[in-house]
Amino acid sequence: MNRIAVIIPCYNEAATISRVVTDFHEALPEAQIVVGDNNSRDGTADAARQAGARVIAEPRQGKGNMLRTLFNTVDADCYLMVDGDATYPAANARDLCDKVLSGGCDMAIGDRLSSTYFTVNRRPFHNTGNRLMRSLINWMCGSNVQDILTGYRALSRRFVKNFPLRSQGFEVETEMTVHALEHSFKVDSVAVEYRDRPSGSESKLSTFTDGYRALKTALALFGEHRPLRLFSIIAAVLLVLSLVLVTPVLIEYFRTGLVPRFPTLIVSGFIALLAMLMWVSGLILEVITRNQWKQYEHQLMHYDMDNHQPDISN
Repeated sequence: MNRIAVIIPCYNEAATISRVVTDFHEALPEAQIVVGDNNSRDGTADAARQAGARVIAEPRQGKGNMLRTLFNTVDADCYLMVDGDATYPAANARDLCDKVLSGGCDMAIGDRLSSTYFTVNRRPFHNTGNRLMRSLINWMCGSNVQDILTGYRALSRRFVKNFPLRSQGFEVETEMTVHALEHSFKVDSVAVEYRDRPSGSESKLSTFTDGYRALKTALALFGEHRPLRLFSIIAAVLLVLSLVLVTPVLIEYFRTGLVPRFPTLIVSGFIALLAMLMWVSGLILEVITRNQWKQYEHQLMHYDMDNHQPDISN
């Protein structure tokens, strides 16, 4: 087992992967450098091998699929995850790994947004999307994480081997962050300089498609981890709508003693009933979620005992 493994999921990054492998080998000479080749057609795998990296192939397309294979295949105490596009500096690699290896941290996030991201990034919708996701996740989890979508982070073996990764694409960072926060893994951050892609390197991100997927993942995780809150919000909206519909009917009834708009009264009654069902559904799902959380905590406890590791979650 390697003390540190640098894992680099890649798709058509031949223009930059040699530089990334070389930079991180110089920053962490004791680390194993592992490049995940996700059906690249531009010679990424050959360039990575020539630079001295171990290459693992994954035929299922998507960053989430690639990371799942890397997590299952590579064995280390600390996993430094970084993109292969040369946008993250290797100078911060040691600080991120030390947070995990020496500081008892489960996830050390490379925080771009507190540094140079908003000034260097040339895609304004990405800036808006990062701010939106940061606000949504922090509100949902009651946290204060500055960078939710960064692809630069160090992860403990404890986190990696107990993380049920389900995402297939770029929404994996959202899922990873929410899982860490919801299960009380210790999360820290290091401000890192962000560099835009060098010339000749093309981004694989689709601003709207991948942004929609990340937002959809965040909302799905919100329902999964905070069902009572989500269904209470839906129930409140439905209840307000029901009151808006029924209020004129009630006013007319108290004024004249007549109810001339029975369809409106019936519809408002059904909406109020639906609001009640939504709240009860949220309550039931909340109980199920709490039981699943307890089971996961037991799983972590047994993992710590089997690996002779202290419990470092909050």
